[in-house]
Amino acid sequence: MRNIGLVSVVTMGSRVLGLGRDMLTTAVFGASGLNSAFVTAFTLPNLFRRLLGEGALTAALVPTLHEETERGRREGAYGLLNQVASWLLVVTGVLVALAMVGMAALAGSGDALAGWGVSAEAVARWVAAAELAVVLFPYLVLVCLAAAFSATLQTFGRFLEPALSPVWLNLAMIGLLGGAVWLGWAHEEPGRMRWLCAGVLLGGFLQMLVPALALAREGWRPRFDLARSAGVRQIALLMGPTVLGSAIYLVNMAVSRAFGLSINEAAATVLNLATRLMELPIGVFAIAISTVVFPQIARHAARGESAELAEAYRRGMRLILLINVPAAVGMAVLAGPVVRLLFERGAFAEGDPMMPPVVMVCALGLPFLSFVSLALRAFYARKDTSTPVRAAGWSFAVNVAASLALMGPWSTVGLASAGTLAVIVQAFYLQRRLTAVWPELAFRHLLRDLSKVLAASAVMGAAVAAAWAGWAAATAGGTLMLAAGLAVCIALGVAVYAAAAWLLRVEGRDEVAAVVRRRLGGGSVSP
Repeated sequence: MRNIGLVSVVTMGSRVLGLGRDMLTTAVFGASGLNSAFVTAFTLPNLFRRLLGEGALTAALVPTLHEETERGRREGAYGLLNQVASWLLVVTGVLVALAMVGMAALAGSGDALAGWGVSAEAVARWVAAAELAVVLFPYLVLVCLAAAFSATLQTFGRFLEPALSPVWLNLAMIGLLGGAVWLGWAHEEPGRMRWLCAGVLLGGFLQMLVPALALAREGWRPRFDLARSAGVRQIALLMGPTVLGSAIYLVNMAVSRAFGLSINEAAATVLNLATRLMELPIGVFAIAISTVVFPQIARHAARGESAELAEAYRRGMRLILLINVPAAVGMAVLAGPVVRLLFERGAFAEGDPMMPPVVMVCALGLPFLSFVSLALRAFYARKDTSTPVRAAGWSFAVNVAASLALMGPWSTVGLASAGTLAVIVQAFYLQRRLTAVWPELAFRHLLRDLSKVLAASAVMGAAVAAAWAGWAAATAGGTLMLAAGLAVCIALGVAVYAAAAWLLRVEGRDEVAAVVRRRLGGGSVSP
């Protein structure tokens, strides 16, 4: 719980910075075609980052490193890290070179796209996205190395530096874009976009450097080593099928944004902003819990301790549901005022009418996405990589089919609905397989707590909706009153939900309260 509290606080700060970054870019660029092109282009190296870095690599590296450390061989773990990092440098370097050549070729094929009946506006957005991707792809090398270093730190029980990783990216992007605008270094959109891209590359370098320095203080010394040891071969075998299973959410996101470029100039930007809002509650708790619980269940799996593994998994899942179900309800109820407060300024002053409904649809998928983040790790802990791949296949197929069916009649909301439906299908498939393999992980063990969480969330949602309706009717509007009203409604929602959860005796409430008491300087955290 101490580690979960630490990671959740740091990750929350990172997500808030990420939200601030998107608020800045939206104020500077609006929902323009150039902003949508950047969002789509940046999705590509992020997709490969998840494919080769944070998802697949972490899922394969952590259990293998644990096997080394269980034998008391930290030097062996460092040697394995050097081999993995060396291969990552080579593989990602080749991929980046190929991707840059391919994106440059795509950028020069605008006339061919127009010949296929694509509108001139859509062609311009696709060409801009390809040109930006050429600049942004080197970020992949840096962030994949950062993922390897962070996974090693997590194996050693150090969670601060890995949790801080996105902070450096957000600070670099905010600093360079904000500084360029404030100091007048760039007055036109193309010049400002160059500063934003430079922030991405600087942020990637810092993401790699900070955990590397932390490992050096632990005794690691970098060495280029392309040996194909047993550990490297094991990680490669695990990563192959793990790639798609870990990254399907981002794959689906990339598909949605690619379809969005064809709909209108705002769709990709709107989907990105809605995703950013969803990442706040996910970052507060779900990712923090999954990050901390994964090494635990990997350790129990390595020792063959199935009962302890099941207890750690159920405990983590209870905490995820306890936080993210009410977060989804609150986000859906307050979607309209939240969008107006955070984004409707600068070049996005008039907003986009599709955005509040898109946020509401994305909020419906939040509990399922949080569930998936931990369920995947349960499979990876026992080195089962085939089940997540099959779940990813179903999710991808549903997303593409639903996107094609819904983007015409429902536009951006249709793309958001397809993404939500895809993650729901993935969650149900994973749970079905979990129950078949581990009966002790059956969802029936959590149904009682989930029913209480749903009841408390419904009471909270009704209270917040009534409070906001009363506030909107009694005040004249304006940014200050909007912010005050949201603060009052959110505080009321937290109080109502906490009271309802306490009265219903929802399991996990004591652990959350312990973290809060520790942050306030009173009480202690239960082990």
